[in-house]
Amino acid sequence: MDVSDFDFDLPEALIAQEPAAERGRSRLLVLSRETGAITHSRFDRIADFLRAGDLLVLNNTRVYPARLLGVRVPSGGAVECLLLANLGEGRWDALMHPGQKLKPGARVRFERDGATLEGEVLERHFHGRRTIRLNTTDGRNVDDAIDAIGHVPLPPYIHRADRPEDRERYQTVFARLRGSIAAPTAGLHFTDAVLADLAARGIERAEVTLHVGYGTFKPVRTDRVEDHVVDTERFTVDARAAAALTLALKQRRRIVAVGTTTVRTLESLHLDESGVVMPASGETALFIYPGHTFRIVSGLVTNFHLPRSSLLMLVAAFAGRERVLGAYAEAIEEGYRFYSYGDAMLIL
Repeated sequence: MDVSDFDFDLPEALIAQEPAAERGRSRLLVLSRETGAITHSRFDRIADFLRAGDLLVLNNTRVYPARLLGVRVPSGGAVECLLLANLGEGRWDALMHPGQKLKPGARVRFERDGATLEGEVLERHFHGRRTIRLNTTDGRNVDDAIDAIGHVPLPPYIHRADRPEDRERYQTVFARLRGSIAAPTAGLHFTDAVLADLAARGIERAEVTLHVGYGTFKPVRTDRVEDHVVDTERFTVDARAAAALTLALKQRRRIVAVGTTTVRTLESLHLDESGVVMPASGETALFIYPGHTFRIVSGLVTNFHLPRSSLLMLVAAFAGRERVLGAYAEAIEEGYRFYSYGDAMLIL
């Protein structure tokens, strides 16, 4: 399958640089998998398209301010560091710039709002990746210092600096477990009022965790879809969520995943011979593209994704390439806003 089959032209003006003026007031395009019919609505009316007994599955990961801006020591030259993963014992996997000057032993300092982090490069890897050690100078917790110093790691297609309000808007209202460098953006549309409306209508809810990594922005550089490799990401599905999934499957109720991260988590799970979903915690590198057989997910809430991206391929696997690209064409014609801070799509 050719990657070019997932290309489309998107006017730059439709790439959302700001969130909707009010959370929950984004537009919502509803697509039928069966007929291809499209309905235009608004996200705070999403409950109108679901039914009692549906199981809505949310990714409760929490984004941390992973982008650090500081200086090299002692030269004072500017340095930028994107923390990718906590490796334990003060060590972090990081993407650093300028890479050519940050060899093992190099020292850096990050300061902001009275907090200071000092870092040492331990190992040098390819494409700007480094293993670094971080510590504080005043005895405070490293995570607390990161929260004080760090910037929200907005996606590269948002062409502006982060602002204080992004700390709230680039975070779901149900975020609980710290670990992501990018938001599960389909979840950004939900408000407490929307969740309450869903619950009042008998729509059930379960939570899983997948910590979104840098790979979410990784472009597909191959010509053939099948040759692309997705980076691993950490996930957890506890016994409570697994039991809710098992019951929904046995009762043939719809399981509606909120976001592609949730889809990848659910479709990575093991079902035993009697159809019981097993709890799990580990890493997944599952790449979903057309031809995938969905075992758990029967509905999807998602944003509009980049051309030629693995996320678009996942959505196409769920609803069909032609239908998805047709829906995208209509969304463009109707002026929908695309990507992380953009509008939403519900596929049933």
